[in-house]
Amino acid sequence: QKIEPEQAIELLQRCNDRSVLKRGVAIGADISYWFRALLFAASLTARQRFLPGAAERDGRTAALWTPVIVGDDAHRLAELAKLMPPSARALTGIDTSEPPAIAAQSVLHEFIVSHVDFLVRSAQLTKKEDNLRLDSAHDAWLRALGDRSPVIEGEQAQLRQLRRQVTEWQRPIAITAKSPYRLCLRLEEPEENGAEEEASLIRRGGWYLRYLLQPHNDYSLLMNASDIWSRKIEERLSDLNFREFLLSSLAHASVTCPPIADSLKTKNPAGCGLDDKEAYQFLTHQAAALQQTGFGVLLPAWWTRQGTKTKPGIRAKVKTPTMQGGSGMSMTSLIELDVEAAIGDSRITQEEIEILSELKVPLVRFRGQWVEIDAGAIKAAAEFWRDRKHLSLRDVLHIGLGADPRGEDDNLSLETDEWLQDLLGRLRGKGRIEQLDAPEGFVGKLRPYQKLGYSWLAFLRQWGLGACLADDMGLGKTVQTLAALQLDYQQGNRLPNLLVCPTSVINNWQREAVKFTPELSVLLHHGSNRKRGAAFGDQATSHQIVITSYATMARDIELLASVPWRSVILDEAQNIKNPVSKQASAAQGLQAEYRIALTGTPMENHVGDLWSIMQFLNPGLLGSQAQFKRRYFQPIQIRKDQEAATHLQKVTGPFILRRLKTDRAIIDDLPDKHETKQYCNLTKEQVTLYEAVLREAETRLETATGMERRGSILDTLTKLKQVCNHPRQLLGDNSVINGRSGKLARLEEIMDEIVISRDRVLVFSQFAEMGAILQRHLQETYGLETPFLHGGITRKQRAVMVDRFQNDPNGPLAFVLSLKAGGSGLNLPRANHVIHYDRWWNPAVENQATDRAFRIGQTKDVHVHKFICAGTLEDRIDLMIEAKQETAKRVVGATSERWLTELSNSELRDVLALSADAYD
Repeated sequence: QKIEPEQAIELLQRCNDRSVLKRGVAIGADISYWFRALLFAASLTARQRFLPGAAERDGRTAALWTPVIVGDDAHRLAELAKLMPPSARALTGIDTSEPPAIAAQSVLHEFIVSHVDFLVRSAQLTKKEDNLRLDSAHDAWLRALGDRSPVIEGEQAQLRQLRRQVTEWQRPIAITAKSPYRLCLRLEEPEENGAEEEASLIRRGGWYLRYLLQPHNDYSLLMNASDIWSRKIEERLSDLNFREFLLSSLAHASVTCPPIADSLKTKNPAGCGLDDKEAYQFLTHQAAALQQTGFGVLLPAWWTRQGTKTKPGIRAKVKTPTMQGGSGMSMTSLIELDVEAAIGDSRITQEEIEILSELKVPLVRFRGQWVEIDAGAIKAAAEFWRDRKHLSLRDVLHIGLGADPRGEDDNLSLETDEWLQDLLGRLRGKGRIEQLDAPEGFVGKLRPYQKLGYSWLAFLRQWGLGACLADDMGLGKTVQTLAALQLDYQQGNRLPNLLVCPTSVINNWQREAVKFTPELSVLLHHGSNRKRGAAFGDQATSHQIVITSYATMARDIELLASVPWRSVILDEAQNIKNPVSKQASAAQGLQAEYRIALTGTPMENHVGDLWSIMQFLNPGLLGSQAQFKRRYFQPIQIRKDQEAATHLQKVTGPFILRRLKTDRAIIDDLPDKHETKQYCNLTKEQVTLYEAVLREAETRLETATGMERRGSILDTLTKLKQVCNHPRQLLGDNSVINGRSGKLARLEEIMDEIVISRDRVLVFSQFAEMGAILQRHLQETYGLETPFLHGGITRKQRAVMVDRFQNDPNGPLAFVLSLKAGGSGLNLPRANHVIHYDRWWNPAVENQATDRAFRIGQTKDVHVHKFICAGTLEDRIDLMIEAKQETAKRVVGATSERWLTELSNSELRDVLALSADAYD
């Protein structure tokens, strides 16, 4: 049967949603093809490639939104038409006298036209007022463009005149859109004038913009405008009035590129000349705009090769003769530099800089090559660096690694001596770092990769450089750090080391230190009985390790800042990812000879998290926060700039050691991890509650704005997640638990197998109230002791729970944990099942929680069960997060639910809506 665009869009979207399809159902080639065509129509709509139009249909005048398909879009349309499967044209003759074999491009074009019109019209439907007075056919036309019905009512004579006027108004673009060709503009650089030009700085015009025609079905074919005017081409191709098309296209392009307009004043224009400024404007601004409009643009190869484009910059050469092997050098040692401006390998003299500044042109030919240059910036940078003939070794190393202490993109390069080159090579991983054996006094055995990590920490500590050990949870960051502290102690360093960690792992650090480094005395600075004032100073300096929490560090910052620390170590360093938080400010204020950050997620939410950690480790490496935002955060997070991401990795890579448990080259005796998504149906009661929450939310969101709207959305998300968990959690009425939740039924099925096999399981929930429900249900259903670890549990109670679950032969089989309180810092490899009862929607946080069991010491395969209520917001958000995983991996980022508050009401409705597969 024939279906309308709205029905076609819904059908195609559902067929493309793999979660909707039943097992064994496959999508045909025709459906897949039309979905691609729909994406093309949606792309045209999103990029506003459409115009309002008016046409006669079935004897009546209709207002239509017509797609404008020019340039690369026309090429893509032609390529898409070639891919059309025969079945997609099987019914093209239905109800008409036309045979089925209509051209594929015509069938595809009709589909695109109808769906663009529907998409644009749907986005701006207006409420129809029956008594609204329409003074003219134009008013009726405008009204019909925003109405469900495209028909324009009015007198026939006025409607005919309207159609003629709209057609004439669209004529310039229509000529371009209907043509099988497009105008192509080729920028040709000035011809060289011999050897003298190669040897000096020269500025002159002579650029030429040549006019060509290019067929959409073969971009390799170019026809010169001069041949068109001389009729050399028209003898072979007479299906188009080339001269009319060329003049129309040039007039259209002249709006973007004014020099073209001057050429139209001449007879038979075949191109136009440009001076240096005009050529630069064309390269940097007009070329991209013309391409977006649909014209072809060909630019010089040296400009389009972005990676190899010659750029002016600052070149610094080390002059200070460094001591053999760097002995006697420290990060504060001063290095003498000889600084000069350069383009490529050629030095720019002061005289040439002055000439460039006077010319005030951004494009110059310098010694045989064209260069884009900001003369004012080069002059300012050269003057800035010439005044700084001495820099600290720390700043010199930063420059050598690609950082710019000035933060102004000076394109700095460093020419070093052999010793510095060797140090930079080892920092970049190109030189070998000496592998150290475990230090004397260290009780335990280091795995090969742990030896490497401990040696790496010792190498950076030797130079006073901060290190971020970013191993996966469970690879032994604690052990590697303690080994580095023991080595430092054996080498005669007696100043105390401050270790800051979450409250939940204070006991763990204390026990591990006693176990692996018994020579290092440990002091806990935590709780109401902790020492203050001079008493604390005396106590701290008599211990090798002082352990405190992030909250205590923020409260006692003045006290802690008064102690001369040998090192400051931050465990779970993502706690300082927010640079304006009290924890981050306090950490920055601590004085130490070197610093270490330990974290499995150096970028937990986005690349911006990295700045705060690096500012703690190596201040100034990434510039100020504003400079970091301009140079890295905005290009990477907003524009997905791979070059910026690569440069950031180059600068920070030497100070981050990241290893994964799943890498068999790192560790080959860790069992496998099997992740499964458990799709659960809602009960009838859950469906009723879910729909009631949606109705309430829709009413509130109709009028809410700003912070009120964001709060309403977050409140709705919380309630819907509670409904998916269990009705009792939402209602808070202490009602019966059994038989009311699809998730709980699935938990029982998994628990039946675990109890029979005598396996052990960790059950995570982000809600303390849900954890309590799970604890009670498991104890009553299976008669099993089931501890529940949450934020209200004391440190002593926590230690007892963990010890009993992990070490007692008769300990509990199930351990319920609040994700926030138990998702990090615990070692629970006795469990070989992990259940995420509800999702945090942050892969990094979930993986941290899973790593309580999937870590060194685990001897069984770990089975991870992620519960999702099918057809609900949990299902759709999981799909959205999965679609972003590749980007997340590239920036080591993750997702939180706050982004949902930025969705429009219609987008939010689609995410939260309940679909038919939510319940049986």
